[in-house]
Amino acid sequence: MLIAFDFDGTLSDSEMTVLLGEEAGVAGEIDEITERAMNDELSYAESLYARAELLDGLAADRVEAAFDRVALRPGSADVIDALASAGHHVAILTGGFERGVEKALSVEGVSVDTIVANRLPIRNRKLTGHAEGPLIEGTKDDALEELASEVGVGMDDTVAVGDGANDLPMLEVAGLAVGYEPKPAVEPHCDVVVSSMAELRELFERRNVL
Repeated sequence: MLIAFDFDGTLSDSEMTVLLGEEAGVAGEIDEITERAMNDELSYAESLYARAELLDGLAADRVEAAFDRVALRPGSADVIDALASAGHHVAILTGGFERGVEKALSVEGVSVDTIVANRLPIRNRKLTGHAEGPLIEGTKDDALEELASEVGVGMDDTVAVGDGANDLPMLEVAGLAVGYEPKPAVEPHCDVVVSSMAELRELFERRNVL
């Protein structure tokens, strides 16, 4: 099977742009924009461009300091390992940033098969105020369908796990849509809801995924 996870708010309880905002002194403004996007009041692209603009000029070492604080939730690494051991293709599809995902996985000593994420360009050792990547204008349903085709898995054999509005597209096309403490606008679109990694693992066991 293909198991696709969101990252911020799902595998991790941190929000990368807020951590970056704390380094830049604009965490409050970024948190407000993030919440509006997660509740489907702003498009993800609008929200990410707005947040990236607030980070314009942040020094590269402060960016790395923020990414160093990105961490997996308790139990996330165990679920990833169990899925990998069971022979599933594990993917992270996130509007967050590749560097933060990679650092968090590395700290826990785990890896996934595929990461689809965005980037914050740096020029002259500072953020440019822009964002780039496949999941700004692109959506997670397309990413999930493309990945399923690449790995030879039918959509009925896909699972999507997410929490926010930008996860809705993949939740709607996946064979099984799992909400991880989903936002109110997201919950009605989930087949099942969990509130911990232990619950998620139990769900996978009940569904014979594990």
